[in-house]
Amino acid sequence: MARKPRIEFEGAFYHVITRGNQRQKIFKEPKDYERYFQYLSNYKNRYHYLLYAYVLMANHVHLLIEMQTTPLSKILQGINQSYTMYFNRKYGTVGHLFQGRYKAILCERDTYLLGLVKYIHQNPIRAGIAKTLGNYRWSSHYAYIGKTNAYGLVDIDRVLELFSEREGTARRNYQEFMGDEKGFKREEVYATVDQRLQGGEAFTKRMLEEHGGGLTKGMRRREYSLSQISRSVEAVYGLSAKCHNIGNPKLVL
Repeated sequence: MARKPRIEFEGAFYHVITRGNQRQKIFKEPKDYERYFQYLSNYKNRYHYLLYAYVLMANHVHLLIEMQTTPLSKILQGINQSYTMYFNRKYGTVGHLFQGRYKAILCERDTYLLGLVKYIHQNPIRAGIAKTLGNYRWSSHYAYIGKTNAYGLVDIDRVLELFSEREGTARRNYQEFMGDEKGFKREEVYATVDQRLQGGEAFTKRMLEEHGGGLTKGMRRREYSLSQISRSVEAVYGLSAKCHNIGNPKLVL
């Protein structure tokens, strides 16, 4: 069955996963990670997308991107092609470096932003290559704790404001949030509607009506009511759904 086109519009928020072809390594030494950062920065300056989180693993990348006027497909094409050319020149290889079509899940931002930031940053710990978030250099966690924000890549303000309007308090609350064991499981992160959407029923219905041309038969993996989402937020994060307002980014989800 042919894949449906990506849903792209100004303000769309995506969890992007790009993997090495046949699970091969796409980063072999520190200079490779640093070069990828340069391409992220170059295309961010050109296309003005927002980047809320990233982690670079040896054979794959996670990005949390909000596009502006430039389509996500054009952004990722530029980054991946530029890095592939660099990699092939450096290591004397040819052909595709990345595995087919990258995965981009269009997410309901205000519902999933914090959970996805946490999921992405904890990737090295789940993979068993770091014991703490501070032991892994190649993620945006360093930007959130005020250690470094290479090339000014990460747009940290929207996330930190969810913890507090005071920067110091926000960073401390962020670290506490990252340190607990509660969070999205892998199956929850990849549980999508139509293989490309993640959000509540109202969000997915609106996206498909406005941009998606309807559901592909049999592709709805699971559907959640607003009450189910609310209970999950309370169970996972220990926060009462009564204390947040999705329309106001100043209030903690």
